[in-house]
Amino acid sequence: MKRFLLLPLAFFALAVPAATASSPPPGATALCRDGTYSFSQHRSGTCSYHGGVARWLTGTGTSRSATGATVLLGRRTRTSECRRSALPDRRCSPGAYYSRLTRAVICAAGFRTGTIRNVPQAEKFAVEREYGLAPAYYGYSIEIDHIVPLELGGSNSLANLFPEPGSGTADYHVKDALENRAKAWVCEGRLSLPAARRGFATDWEALYRRLYGRAP
Repeated sequence: MKRFLLLPLAFFALAVPAATASSPPPGATALCRDGTYSFSQHRSGTCSYHGGVARWLTGTGTSRSATGATVLLGRRTRTSECRRSALPDRRCSPGAYYSRLTRAVICAAGFRTGTIRNVPQAEKFAVEREYGLAPAYYGYSIEIDHIVPLELGGSNSLANLFPEPGSGTADYHVKDALENRAKAWVCEGRLSLPAARRGFATDWEALYRRLYGRAP
């Protein structure tokens, strides 16, 4: 679902079959050679898993930026001595999302998070420092996690990242499952996208209880 620790820093095409759309879907930036669309903001690596770029879509009415601006879900008032727990310290990590990743975009057929995932190792180290950790490769003991998940249009900014524990009652495996269910509820119309994003940003364990009817 989302394992940042071992991922290469490449941008992948978001595969939306072109045959299913009479015009490029909102936010698409390139048409790949296999007929899918890419939503990458950067030309490097675009359509690399889809045969390369057949046609760039600049000037066709699509957005220059697939994701838009980062919108914070609270003020970021601290950048050090952040409190570590299963929940992010909202003073450091209030959560954030991309303005153009609307419900229509994230619920589109073929949506993949690989096209927007971009958390360089230097940024992961910065998150670790903010939370009082020595910058290092921690394997599966922690995950530098998106607070508002990429599935719901979460941003790659520091405001949306925190070191989540890899073990315990409410570890990142539990949150991963919640992210899938939350997206399903959003796309089914059972939960609004703003409510889902706020739920992850304020208290994802409470959101878990709401969607599963039990504690994580």
